[in-house]
Amino acid sequence: MTVDHPQREAVEYLRAAILRADPLITEQVKWKAPSFCYGGVDRVTFELRSRDVQLVFHRGAKGKDDAASFTFDDDSGLMRWRSGDRAMVTFKDLAEVKAREAALISLVRRWVRA
Repeated sequence: MTVDHPQREAVEYLRAAILRADPLITEQVKWKAPSFCYGGVDRVTFELRSRDVQLVFHRGAKGKDDAASFTFDDDSGLMRWRSGDRAMVTFKDLAEVKAREAALISLVRRWVRA
């Protein structure tokens, strides 16, 4: 997939990092952007409308019935919660992506199983 984004290099770097996080993660296109599934459920999707590099962490295309009681411990500090079970992770550029890569991979590994 060719990504048309001002931070294309950072997006491509993140795509590879997310796929390395777990061999069961698969990639598809959703909302005209790379999206990653685990067990057939969408879990992480790029938001490409911003100049920044943004990832949406979610638990599928639709909200879950347990969204109000769902909890997830983000020890990385990367997540900005948008709802009870949906968060955004934002990076300014490739340098920030590389600096936070280990934390992001750990976060993805835990998130896809949550």
